[in-house]
Order: sequence, then structure tokens, then C-alpha cells
Amino acid sequence: MDLIIEGRALVNGRLEQCCIGVDGGRIVAIKKDLRGAKRLDLQDRIILPGAIDPHVHLREPGSTHKEDFRTGTLSAAFGGVTCVLDMPNTVPPTTDLDRLREKRATASSKAWVDFGLIGGLGPKSDVLGMAAEAVAFKLFMGSTTQSNLVTESDDLQRLAGLVKRAGKVLSVHAEEEGMIKKDRVDDLEGHNNNRGPECELHAVRRLRELLPEAPVNVCHVTTVAALKALEGTGFTKEVTPHHMLLDERSGLAGRGKVNPPLRSPEERDAVINAFIAGQFDILASDHAPHTIDEKGQEFNSAPSGVPGVETSVPLMLNLVKKGRLDLGLLARCCAQNPGERFGLKKGRLAVGYDADLMVIDPGKVVRIKTDHLHSKCTWTPYERLEAIFPEMVFLRGDALIEEGNIVGERKGRDVVTAKLSG
Repeated sequence: MDLIIEGRALVNGRLEQCCIGVDGGRIVAIKKDLRGAKRLDLQDRIILPGAIDPHVHLREPGSTHKEDFRTGTLSAAFGGVTCVLDMPNTVPPTTDLDRLREKRATASSKAWVDFGLIGGLGPKSDVLGMAAEAVAFKLFMGSTTQSNLVTESDDLQRLAGLVKRAGKVLSVHAEEEGMIKKDRVDDLEGHNNNRGPECELHAVRRLRELLPEAPVNVCHVTTVAALKALEGTGFTKEVTPHHMLLDERSGLAGRGKVNPPLRSPEERDAVINAFIAGQFDILASDHAPHTIDEKGQEFNSAPSGVPGVETSVPLMLNLVKKGRLDLGLLARCCAQNPGERFGLKKGRLAVGYDADLMVIDPGKVVRIKTDHLHSKCTWTPYERLEAIFPEMVFLRGDALIEEGNIVGERKGRDVVTAKLSG
């Protein structure tokens, strides 16, 4: 073995004092005691699986003044996220194999954590041509930043059938395009009115009716009505921190403009309570950075999206500290479930899995400050909120972060090509 890490680890949903043996980047043993390798004793600190964020927009290519693979994956690492899945709505969009390969080459030269590339779908996309090298596919039913829309039922069914045939997952932005109003508004409540809860609910019901057997992940669910409409399906249900912690009255103006919108305080409360009750499957940041100047424009001109990959898990860990959220549930939603859904040997402290770990001290609660974050966009909607950031992060067995500093080498790799190469 290369390394033995000893501490209180979350194994099979329970914290237990144990030793984790690492060899060749993978976990090879978990026992009460192990001998025969370099040993790291973490004492009372807690060892969790590295998080997998299946919904990030790292803005490369085309918008690297907002973010790029270096800064975006560095932010992820400091937030305990050891694998990100990047969305296709870049400039140009990642909608064919050549663009997928170009993005992979760029990401491979910059990424601090592992990554997967999601292929973008339009009505005429060559799903099977991209399938071998895309970690998943993304389909937009409603317009948003640089989106390529699919709205016709026949196209939805055909594309979903091809994704299923390819053995991949179809992540869907579920807002009904025909119901989105284009009224000029000047605040978050107006934006919520333009793209109200009924837009999401109608789209979710269409998905359920048209694609009952499809491998669908419904992105950023924002209402309990939509969540209930998904009951009894095989779809996974994704939720974001901003739809649980922020709402249309948060005073953020254009900085809080997102698609789907921030909802009412009452809806926000209902969504976070549903998450705490275990009704969602996946926690994702929908990290979508824009510069502070762009977000400070007149409301209708301000682009939609907020940064969050660095703060997503730390914010939720603070809910665990406060006794509101179960630690095992959080680990399932931010690590195990996305790993299983997207076919990755990541997200669990178990033999055979990548040795991606984060180490936390639950007593070290801090207030989020923009100056301490690493995104190129240089702002956060969570300024001054309490959070618990990891003290250490390991990527495939190698220390990447210690005591708030990068200590390892950049070695992020594409999860699909890594799997193909064995």
C-alpha cells in the first residue's frame, strides 16, 4: 500500500474509527487497523468521500473572463469537490465529438480535480457519435445562457431513446419554453413571475408522460409540486443550494438572477425541508459564474447564473453541524448518488473506489468571504453565511489541499477516457 489514512470515516453511512488503505489511487482496504505503509493519523477529524458536482458551467471555451478549467476546478477542490461534470452550453457549444475532444484537451491541461464532459443535444444531434466519450448528455427544454433548445415531443422521445441505447444519463433543464413570459421586469420577483413554478411543473409532467423509461436526471428542481410530480419515476431529482438558501426577497437584485428563478420564501422553505427529509437524490451547485460587472447591469440585461461549486458542500456541512441535516444523507446526495447515477467509481469510502477524500473539523465554522474564494468571477451570493470548509482534500490518494493551501500537483483527468484506458 502507498498510504494508510486513519481517522473517523463515514463508511456505509456511519462514522467509525478505522484505517483506509490506499494503493495506486484507489481504496484497497478499510479495517480497524492496517500496517505496512506510510501512515497519516487524522485523530478526531472526520473523513468523508470527495464530492461529485454533476452540474457546473466552467465557461471554457468562449467565456474565460468569467471562469476557466483551472480556476473552476481549483474552486471545486477547496470546496471538497473532487470531480465535476461540465455542461455543454459554452461558446461554441459542446455538441459534437470534435468539440468534445477539443474541450477535453483544454481541460486536461488545466484541471485540478477529475472531470467529465457532458454532450449538448439539439434536435439533430448525433448522440451515438458522442456517446463513447461523453459522461452524459444535457437537454434544455427552456431557454437559458447559450442553450440549444429541444421542445418538440418527437425530438424529446427520439433523443432520450438514443441516450438510453448508449447507456448514458440525460440531464434535463425542465422549464416549458412556451410558458416563459418575456415581460420586462426589474427585480427577482418579476423574474420569478416570468418563469413561474408552472413552467417547471408542466415540463416535468411532459417528461414523465413522454419518457417514462428514460434515464433522466431532472436538474435544479425548485418546487415541491414538481418534486411530487416526479414521485414513482426512475428519474433522479437534483437540488441546488441557492434554491434552498436564497429566495426572491434576498436583496440580491441581478446577482440573484438564475434560471429557473429563485422562488418565494415559502417555496424555498418547502424545498430545503424536502431535502432534509431525504426527498431529493442529488445535490449540485449549478455553478454558473458571471463577472460582478455583468451581474450589475440593468436587471433585464444581467445574465442568469450564480457561482457555487466552492461553497455548496461547506454550506450543507454547516446544516449538519446545526443538527438540521443528517451527515449520511448529505454524503449520499453530494457523492454516492451522483457517482452511481453517472457510472463513476467515486463517491464512496469503499474498496475499489477512487481514494477521493475530504477531511473536515466540524468545530471550524467560518463565515464565507469572497476574498477567500477562488473563482475567477470574484463574488458570491453567500457572503457572510456560515460554512465548514475541508481542511484536507485528497484526489486519488494524493494530498491536494492541506490547511487551506494547495500542496499537491495538478492531475485532474477525464473520467470517461480514464475508464476506457483501464
